[in-house]
Amino acid sequence: MYNFSAGPAQLPKEVLSRAKEDMLDWHGSGISVMEMPFSSDEYNEISDGAYNDLSKLINLPDDYHILFLQGGAYAHFALVAMNLMGKNAVADYVQTGHWSTRAINEAKRYGKVNIVASSENSGFNHIPDYNQWKIDPSAAYCHITTNETANGVQFHNIPDIHPAPLVADITSDFLTRQLDISQFGLVYASAQKNVGPTGLTIVIIHDNLLDQAMDIVPAVFNYGRQAKSRVNTPSTYSVYMAGLMFSWLLEQGGIEKIEQQNIIKAKSLYDVIDNDDFYLCTVNPADRSMANICFELTNPDLAEDFLDQAKENGLLNLKGHGVRGGIRASNYNAMPIEGVDSLIDFMQSYSSNMSQTKFSTG
Repeated sequence: MYNFSAGPAQLPKEVLSRAKEDMLDWHGSGISVMEMPFSSDEYNEISDGAYNDLSKLINLPDDYHILFLQGGAYAHFALVAMNLMGKNAVADYVQTGHWSTRAINEAKRYGKVNIVASSENSGFNHIPDYNQWKIDPSAAYCHITTNETANGVQFHNIPDIHPAPLVADITSDFLTRQLDISQFGLVYASAQKNVGPTGLTIVIIHDNLLDQAMDIVPAVFNYGRQAKSRVNTPSTYSVYMAGLMFSWLLEQGGIEKIEQQNIIKAKSLYDVIDNDDFYLCTVNPADRSMANICFELTNPDLAEDFLDQAKENGLLNLKGHGVRGGIRASNYNAMPIEGVDSLIDFMQSYSSNMSQTKFSTG
C-alpha cells in the first residue's frame, strides 16, 4: 500500500517502528512519552534533541528561534498577523491558491491586507512574476505560501523582499527541499505533511520580530513569550514524533539528498502526464509543485473509476482537493520511489486499457 494523502500523510516505516518500540517504555524510563511530565529530564532530552536536529537540517542561523506550538497552520494564519501587526497593522500578501487565500482572509481580521500579486484570474495555475508585485515598503511583512497543495503550484525561487520581512507558510514543502532561512523573517509549518501527526506547528522566527505582537494575542500563542520560556504544556508526543522524523532525515543524508529524490520522483510523474494525452496538468511547467502533483484525466467522467481502480491496486488517497477536483499525488519525503513507480505503472496501464476499450467499442 502507498498512501498519497496530502495530509495527514504517510510516515516512514522506520519512524513508525521506533515509535512502536518506545510506546510502553521510552529508553528504559518505565513510562511512555505520552505520560512524561514536560519538565522532566527525559522530556527535555527529547525536546532538545528535536530542536538540535532540526537546527542541523536547516542550518539555523544564531539569531532565529524554533518554536514548537500547538494547533495547525490554519490557526497561524491568524496568529502570524496577531504576532506581527502589533506595531504596524499593514501587511502584503501574495495570492497563489486556496491556502494563501485563506491566510489573506484571516489576516484581514487584524489589519489592512494588500494583495500585491495574484494568479486568481488564471485559476491559480502559476506564480505571479515578482517584477510585477506591488510591494508596500512600509508593510509589517510580506506573506507567501511556498507550496499550494490544492492547486499544485510552488515557489521555486524565493523572492528577495526588502525592507519588509518575508513571511511564509511552508507547511507542505517543509524539509522537502533546501531553503535559506535567513531569507525569511518568519516561516511556519504544521506537522502533518513531512514532520509527523497533526496537532503541532513549527514556527521559525527572527529575533527582531519577537516584540511585534498585538496585546490581544493569547499568552500561549505569543511568539515572543514562547521564545523566552514554556508558557504552557507543549504537545509532547507530537514533538517526540517530530524528533524521530528529524533523526530519520539526517540518516537519509539530510535535506539535500531528500530534495534530489523528491525531484526525481516528481519529474517521473510529470513526464508520464505530459507524454500521454489521457492526462493533463494545467499548471505552468516552471511553477509546478514537486510536493503535490495535481492533474486531471482528459475525460473527467473517468476520474472516479480511476480512483477506485487505483485503490484496488494499493494506491490510496489520490483524490484532488475539493476546490479543484481531479487527481493529486502527494510526493512527500516518506513516499518511496517504489510508490511513485507503482503509480506510474498503474497510470500507463489504465490509459492503455481505456484507449483499447474506446477503440474496440468505437
